[in-house]
This record gives sequence, structure tokens and C-alpha cells, in this order.
Amino acid sequence: MSTQPEERRRWFGRRRTDTAEASVPRRRRRRGLAPGGVVTIEYSPSMDGDPDPGEIVWTWVPYEEDPAQGKDRPVVIIGRRGHMLVGVPLTTQRDDREPQVEVGTGDWDSQLRPSYARIWRLFDVDPLAMRREGAILTPDTFVEVVKAVDKYYDVRIPKRRRRRDASTAART
Repeated sequence: MSTQPEERRRWFGRRRTDTAEASVPRRRRRRGLAPGGVVTIEYSPSMDGDPDPGEIVWTWVPYEEDPAQGKDRPVVIIGRRGHMLVGVPLTTQRDDREPQVEVGTGDWDSQLRPSYARIWRLFDVDPLAMRREGAILTPDTFVEVVKAVDKYYDVRIPKRRRRRDASTAART
């Protein structure tokens, strides 16, 4: 796990999902919160050998048709659920029939092809099953992926309170 101090982590909110149900795509139907446990969304990447939210890591991803089988794929880690991490897999195949967010190119793909986050495939990732770290997502790209997951699962990201700047605070 990361040895990063707690105060350096950026927390984005909490949400509930159901891992088994989340691996099956549904067309034109918004999903509400399911009883799968609270997912804490955070951005705390650190290329320290451990998978952290905000990173793209290579790990085992089960096939949609047969969860007993699968293969290593790059996954965007977006948060935590207990001792497990939560992520969405990447693909290099653009598909307009499924909800995807472009994350661009990076070290996770040896051919530097554009990659897309498959936001409808939210699932738990065992931190010990990670094969290697691939890259750190920019904060803007991370927020785009989280917002898309939020929109797809019909949950809300808590609004962050804005700080009043010094000039406004001095006038009041």
C-alpha cells in the first residue's frame, strides 16, 4: 500500500456499487446505488510499486462471458472498497455502442495507441494481483473518468466547497 501521508490525498466522495452486476452492460438504463459496499473515490497516485487510485495498472480482468477466465489488462484505479481497489479496464478499441471515456496514450501501451476507459465495467481489483504499474493519470483525466462512471451509475459526486479568496474574505 502507499506510504503517502493522508493529508496529500484528494478525496472525491463515496458511492455504492455491486461488483457482480456492474460487470454486465445494460443499454439505456441508468443504475442506482446497489448494495455492494461503499466505494471511496480518491486520487492518490504514487509510483511506488503498489497500485493506488489515479494510476493505470496491469492486472487480471475476467472475461464478460465467463468470469472464471480472463487476461491481464490495463485498469484505471479510481478508488477503494475495504481492502480492495476499484477500477475500470482500458481498451484500445473505440466502440460507440458502449460508454467509454478517452484517456489518451501512455506507457501502459507499448504501441502508444489511444486508450478508452470502459466505464460500465466497474469491478474490484485485488492489490496483490497487480502485475505492474503503467502510468499516472492526470488529475483532469481522472476526474473525467470518475464523472463518467458517476453519470453511468447514476450517483453523485459531492460538490467541493470553494474557498473564498483573500479579497472577498477581507471585504466581509
